[in-house]
Amino acid sequence: MLAPGSSPEQRGRLALQWRQVSWITCWVALYAVEALPTCPFSCKCDSRSLEVDCSGLGLTTVPPDVPAATRTLLLLNNKLSALPSWAFANLSSLQRLDLSNNFLDQLPHSIFGDLTNLTELQLRNNSIRTLDRDLLRHAPLLRHLDLSINGLAQLPSGLFDGLLALRSLSLRSNRLQNLDRLTFEPLANLQLLQVGDNPWECDCNLREFKHWMEWFSYRGGRLDQLACTLPKELRGKDMRMVPMEMFNYCSQLEDENSSAGLDIPGPPCTKASPEPAKPKPGAEPEPEPGTACPQKQRHRPASVRRAMGTVIIAGVVCGIVCIMMVVAAAYGCIYASLMAKYHRELKKRQPLMGDPEGEHEDQKQISSVA
Repeated sequence: MLAPGSSPEQRGRLALQWRQVSWITCWVALYAVEALPTCPFSCKCDSRSLEVDCSGLGLTTVPPDVPAATRTLLLLNNKLSALPSWAFANLSSLQRLDLSNNFLDQLPHSIFGDLTNLTELQLRNNSIRTLDRDLLRHAPLLRHLDLSINGLAQLPSGLFDGLLALRSLSLRSNRLQNLDRLTFEPLANLQLLQVGDNPWECDCNLREFKHWMEWFSYRGGRLDQLACTLPKELRGKDMRMVPMEMFNYCSQLEDENSSAGLDIPGPPCTKASPEPAKPKPGAEPEPEPGTACPQKQRHRPASVRRAMGTVIIAGVVCGIVCIMMVVAAAYGCIYASLMAKYHRELKKRQPLMGDPEGEHEDQKQISSVA
């Protein structure tokens, strides 16, 4: 407060100082409000863990005011069907993103372009049918990826290139029939792979992936059951338990396909060729032109029963041979011991020639007989 006898100059100086202090206070308050992260409407935000939970709100779009420092964003159990390429722009600190239980059917190739620190991505239970090969190119730190319960029929080559940190991958309950080995070879640190509940066709197209599965299991990776759907002979059997002899016909097909390219092309043939005209009575039949389609031999995979029967017969034969060898060895040992015993007894009964004691005993025997 000003004293009653203060001069007008002092009063002016004091008023100016109060104005400066009030302006500074207002600027500090505005700066503090802008610095505090805002939470999207109806979402739950945790300032300690930097988590934004917008799950189960019936959202059709991603909230545009998600704080830039967010590390966990939960958008599961909503009605998201289409996302723009800039849906997660400026969220470079995001580490965990959950988009499970939505209606997503396609993802833009650059939608995760700014998520360079992403370590976990959940896309479970959507309607995704195709994936772009560059979808995960900018997420080299990704450790957990869940693509289960979707409509994926194939995986593009190069989808997992650069994901050296990936530890777990789930592809359960999709429409996958075969997989390419080259797609999974970059996953050097993968520890868990889930591929069950897919309509696998255990044919030549899956042979190379079977080799990769055996190598993956050998180095300690965990893999659930890959049950075959086709052919009928292998239905319900685990692909890893099918012997490699079942795929011997694949190399024959490859050889025939490679040699077929060297054949001289002939005139085109059609399966639905018109019926030949009936010859008139008394006329000689005209020779038909050689444009009929040759019947190619259809290669079928060997029967599982025959393969198992061959293995059992081979085992029985090997067992019989081993038993015969053991019996022969035992017989030889017994025969050798008997012969050795016989020779010892023979030496005792028939002394060596020139032995005086033996001659004396013979003379005694002769005299006693006389």
